[in-house]
Amino acid sequence: MISRLKNYGLELRAAFLSATIVSIILGTAIAYAQFRVFNLEFFALSLVAGAFLHLGTNVANDYFDHKSGGDEINKEYVRPFSGGSRMIQLGLLSPREVLFEAAFLYAVGIVMGLYVASIRGFFVIVLGLIGLFSGVFYVGPPFKLADRGVGEILVGINFGILMTIGAYFVQAQTMNVDPITASIPVALLIFAVVYINEFLDYTADKTIGKNTLVVRLGRKKAAQGFVVLMSLVYLLIAIGVAVKIMPLPTLIGFITLPIAAKAVYNTLKNYSNPVKLVPSNASTILCHLLTSLLLSTGYLITILIIAK
Repeated sequence: MISRLKNYGLELRAAFLSATIVSIILGTAIAYAQFRVFNLEFFALSLVAGAFLHLGTNVANDYFDHKSGGDEINKEYVRPFSGGSRMIQLGLLSPREVLFEAAFLYAVGIVMGLYVASIRGFFVIVLGLIGLFSGVFYVGPPFKLADRGVGEILVGINFGILMTIGAYFVQAQTMNVDPITASIPVALLIFAVVYINEFLDYTADKTIGKNTLVVRLGRKKAAQGFVVLMSLVYLLIAIGVAVKIMPLPTLIGFITLPIAAKAVYNTLKNYSNPVKLVPSNASTILCHLLTSLLLSTGYLITILIIAK
């Protein structure tokens, strides 16, 4: 029994929950910086609902990647960045068990989301429905959005923009351009995390017709695209500050620029070598995590400046 529960836990790939957590922290921090509002209960509910929907998506993706045969033929994956959890491939969980786990996680996330919406407003349901649709059909039929080269964009929108503005709305009960602007660099970074991981899945994805952006572009051009993607993150932060939509202290997000540069350099050098590319995967994840938290910190620093 304990072993079975452990397998269910490994199937979750919970380490990637940072994508949800940092966006909810950012939205909450912006609301607090602007209106001095912070409700711990709403913050916790947002985290729990977002986490269950995120985990449901992780597990559902494993199920559908198994059904398509992509994970079975993937020989270039490098854990934990690509190739899924491997629970089905290792015979540790059956496809039916994985599907049941995904359904359970989604059900809990939906119930929690509906509860939050009942006390904070219908807008939460709208955001939740967009996220649920994207999660289920990211690789699931009939839409298979990742196969159409839009999966990366949807990940950026959901885990960057929607999570941030949702957390902001739950606290502030209003909406304006500030959380949207601040969330775009975060959206680009989580887009970049998915994008760089696709280099490792390139051969398997191409074989089964999963036409991700990396497959469509080819590894060499995709590596050049990665340079553009990472550059845009810092350019947009600078523009946001320059036009005074984002506060000056958010420039501390530039602290992670050396990490981004390391990822870019290694990608241009090793885009066709999955093993040597791994430092780029790790650096991109770290860049997403730290930059998001630094942006949140920048908003909170504005409170101290105003107080003085």
